[in-house]
Amino acid sequence: MANLISQDGALLSQTFYYPIQITRLEKVLNQSEEISSLPSILVIYDGQGFLTLKGKQYKLSRGCVVLWHNAEELDITTKLHARLRGTLIQYHGLTNDQSEPSILKHSEPLSDCSYEIIRMASELEIISSESMNSNPFHVQKLFLELLEALSEESEDRVRPGDSWLEQILNYMDTHFHEDLTREQMAQLAQVSPEHFSRAFRKHTDQTFSAYLALLRIRESQQKLLYNMPKLDNLAQEVGYKEGTYLSRKFKQLVGMSPSAFYNKQKRVVSLNTNHTACLLALGVIPELGVYSEWLDDVKQVSPVYKLDNYEQDTTSTYKNIAAVRPDLIINYDTAKGNKSLLSLAPILEVPFMHSSWREQFRLIADIVDRQQQAEEWFSHYDKLILHCNEQLDYHLGIRGTAIVWEIGENTAYCINSSYGRGSQILYDEMGFHLPASMLNHNIEKRGYIEKDIEAIANYPADHIFITALPTHKEGRRRVKQLFQSESWLKMEAVQRKQVYVINQSNLFYGYDPLSTKSQLHELMKVLTS
Repeated sequence: MANLISQDGALLSQTFYYPIQITRLEKVLNQSEEISSLPSILVIYDGQGFLTLKGKQYKLSRGCVVLWHNAEELDITTKLHARLRGTLIQYHGLTNDQSEPSILKHSEPLSDCSYEIIRMASELEIISSESMNSNPFHVQKLFLELLEALSEESEDRVRPGDSWLEQILNYMDTHFHEDLTREQMAQLAQVSPEHFSRAFRKHTDQTFSAYLALLRIRESQQKLLYNMPKLDNLAQEVGYKEGTYLSRKFKQLVGMSPSAFYNKQKRVVSLNTNHTACLLALGVIPELGVYSEWLDDVKQVSPVYKLDNYEQDTTSTYKNIAAVRPDLIINYDTAKGNKSLLSLAPILEVPFMHSSWREQFRLIADIVDRQQQAEEWFSHYDKLILHCNEQLDYHLGIRGTAIVWEIGENTAYCINSSYGRGSQILYDEMGFHLPASMLNHNIEKRGYIEKDIEAIANYPADHIFITALPTHKEGRRRVKQLFQSESWLKMEAVQRKQVYVINQSNLFYGYDPLSTKSQLHELMKVLTS
């Protein structure tokens, strides 16, 4: 053991650990072996049971690790009909200055520890009886590796690994253009640089420097979607000092130069039905897209372009997206899986709830260089809106208040224009407005309000639209009771026959140009019939 010297010349204290006894837990439970007062490590690799430590009971199962130094505070029992199996390691520590040795400890059992810890403990149990005397160095080496793994595990529980890693990743997302180093990030996370590197690579599957380069190149690609700036300017915007270095890193990751990427026709993947519909309205079929049942019927495309089970099977989704080699992935900015796809392509994160369907349509049109097609589409749609409003002027005159309900199995949702369901047409295009009772619930900020099905009768409006009804028996029963209730029948909209049960959830779920145009047709049908 090498001695460490402090700056003032004093000898720094070090502890040398070595195992004293390695025992199967079953022997302890059968009382054929006693637990001494030595510091101990218990690793559970099978069965279920309970542990009482310092008067507090904990459940034990595979992957649990218990660290203690006083056996008198310990009591282990197996769960009925569930055999508890594990490895008990008792060890000792010596210091180079005769001071009290530090021990590995944690206030409560560590649950769900890694397979590597279980493997090393099991291997120690197997080889200890054979090698403790004949090859003690092998046992000692494996024991020290186990201590290192447990130390990291314990450190992450005090400062959760995912917690500080997510903080670091979020920091890198907004500061990647700065001169970041591994040592700076480790200091920010309050962990050692070595532990930072191991944990970072385990979490992201990449080294720190590779991930930083990925963020910078993806940002470069994002900027190249709109224009072709000078390379030196682009390099400085993303964190590199000169354009030639950016160009070299760009080619390594993307496989082509920045100018070639700017000029090529982009291969696009759409992970949201609304954005798939935007592309289809522009005459672009994405390399892969998420389709709704309604969109399937409206725009029939080959199954090879459809991304099935997008949210259910993330592993398969990743492989399918990787196979088409996209230049761009489009999704809402609130989607949880965006960051995991960054290694495949830049992600265009469309603001959710903060941009209208018109703004989203124009944004996507800019990206795929179909601005003229988008403006032609808007010109046609706006003429249609003008004609519809002329009809409504004749049939209704002053529009008044309108409320849109989507009724699920247990809950009714009142929808505002940021969530669509036809409300974007009623409020933004036709001149209807929300009743004051809903505005008082801050619906404009949230986008929707949840209410009990029976509570719908408490929110009167001049016009009531129901875009979806329950499909199960209990939900249908509750809606039937609502429609027969005295409070419902007394509503002016009911008496004036201005309640419109459309019940086309697949159509009204869409918030895109194709869906909006079809929703407009259905709304006009009920309003003018």
